[in-house]
This record gives sequence, structure tokens and C-alpha cells, in this order.
Amino acid sequence: MKKILNIALALSFMACSSYKTTSIKNLNTDLAQTYAASITAKDLGKHLFIYASDQFEGRDTGEPGQKKAVQYLRNFYSSQDIISPTGVADYFQKIPAEWFTKQGKVELKASENVVAFIKGREKPNEIIVISAHLDHEGVKNGEIYNGADDDGSGTVAMLEIAQAFQMAVNAGKGPKRSILFLHVTAEEKGLLGSKYYTDIEPLFPLINTVCNLNIDMIGRIDERHKTDPNYVYLIGSDKLSSELHNISEAVNKKYTNINLDYKYNDKNDPNRFYYRSDHYNFAKNNIPVIFYFNGTHEDYHQPTDTPDKINYSLLENRTRLIFYTAWKIANMDKRIIADKAIIKKERK
Repeated sequence: MKKILNIALALSFMACSSYKTTSIKNLNTDLAQTYAASITAKDLGKHLFIYASDQFEGRDTGEPGQKKAVQYLRNFYSSQDIISPTGVADYFQKIPAEWFTKQGKVELKASENVVAFIKGREKPNEIIVISAHLDHEGVKNGEIYNGADDDGSGTVAMLEIAQAFQMAVNAGKGPKRSILFLHVTAEEKGLLGSKYYTDIEPLFPLINTVCNLNIDMIGRIDERHKTDPNYVYLIGSDKLSSELHNISEAVNKKYTNINLDYKYNDKNDPNRFYYRSDHYNFAKNNIPVIFYFNGTHEDYHQPTDTPDKINYSLLENRTRLIFYTAWKIANMDKRIIADKAIIKKERK
């Protein structure tokens, strides 16, 4: 029954998903609010009921379902006229199976990161990277692990953020700095897609990368916040740049008023989440990062992590927070400064 429902939903939403960027009404607000208004719970849901449906078979690295997922992402960016970066054919940064073997993952097939690019109008060589992982656990014992929150939520958030920025471009109000939308593969296998990007084939010099905003699970509520769901965990915002942390706080206060919870930012956090998502491969290169996270829940890494359990109003507001933060950093006169010492290259 689950499979039939998911396919029916996916087909119904598929008809709506291939749309060009539409104009929005001229709001009596600042530009950031004008474009953030295009990020809606409805559109996030349309994408996620497809992306986390059974037809994508849990998006296991290198497997057929993951190949369907990357095609979905590619088709979206193409439909929005958001370009593939120079030197990357058709939005795919290909990672050969041989490289995975060198990482001790002999079972992995060739895979790919998906990359899309908006060129800055004044400082094109300064790059903001927004990332989320596109993969999940695949199929185990005949059950599909859909990964709606992990990390379908981050993936569809990126699509909506990219569309909002492209709307600004189309109106002649594009960002001063460039933005790379980086959907990484093989996160569940050890942060390998982001490692390939930073260690082997950065599409832009890492020294020119201003920051990384990484989105990994932002669609649910954990047990700690059952009675106060308007929250998101922020990890890493103050570890390399005081300025990034302060910008994040100010943007949230001005626009979204979310409870920014730093519980897992503690250096003594036993969960070590700072080392457990793709932002870390940027942080180890002294690139300031923010990791957006809703915490774990009963469906974490279970086949029950399905799109019907996502809180879409929370997902909308959290996605807008990330957009506002990226917008601010992209349009500042001066690049943010990494004013803190290089971190040790520790692993999870």
C-alpha cells in the first residue's frame, strides 16, 4: 500500500514539478523577504513526496534509485535556467568506483555529486557553498529506507533556495558573490562525496570559498523540543568565524525568530555531530561553516522516515533562515573573516 501511495503522489506532483521560475508579487518588504516568500511549504512538499518516494529506492550510493535522484536534481536546475559550473558536464561531478575503493569502500559503484551555479555580479570569484547530501540507506531486507528527513529535507530546501536566488537574478538583483549548490553523494558511507570535492576536485579554489552552509535533516522535531518545536540546532557557526556566527544570529532575529539551539555545538558533545556531516570537509580546510540540523528522532535511519511525517511549516521557516543567511553573506561589501585558528583534522 505504501508503494502504491508513494507512486500516486509522485506522479501527481511530477506534473507540477517541471516549472519555470514564476514571478511573485511586489511585496512591501526588503529584497531578501521578496525572494524568500517564494520558499513555501507547498513547494517543498511537492519535491519531497517525489524525492523520498519508493521509486527512488532509498537513493543508495551508485544504485539505480540514486541515479534517478540525481536526474531529478539535474532536471530541476535545468528547468530553472540555473547553470552547471564551468568544467562540469551536465551538472554531474563524477566520482569513479576506483576512488571509493581507495577509501576502503570496495562495494561502492561509481557515483556523482550534483552541482549548480549562480555567478556573482560583483565578486564572482568569491564562492558560497550550500550543501546537502543526496544519498540515503537504500533497500535493506526488502524495505525501502526513503530518507525523507535524512536528507531529503535538506535536498529540497536547496532546490527552493536556488530558485529564490535565481528569481533575484532574473529581476536583475542577483547576489554579489557566487553561489555553488552542491548535492553530495556517499555521505552515509563516510562523507565521501564532500571529501572528493574538497580533497580531490574542488571546482573553485578552496581559498576562494567564503563559507559552507550545510543542511542535513531540517524537517522534523526531536524529543527535546516536542513542546517547543520552533527551533533548529546550529553546529559550527562560531568555530572558525565570529563574524559568521554573529551574522547568523542577527539574520534570524530580523527575519525568522527561530530558537537557535547550540546544544550539539559543545566541543564536549558526545555525539560529535560536528564531525558527522559534510560541512566538516570544508571546516578541516579552515572554511567557516554552519550545519543546520533538527536532531535525531525515532525514524532516524529507519524505513519509517517518510515524507508524510515532515513538518512542512517548520521546514519552510528553517529553509528561509538559510536563504536569508546566504543572502546576507552573498551581498556584504566585504568577505567574512575566518578569525579563529585552523582546527585539528579529526575524524568521527
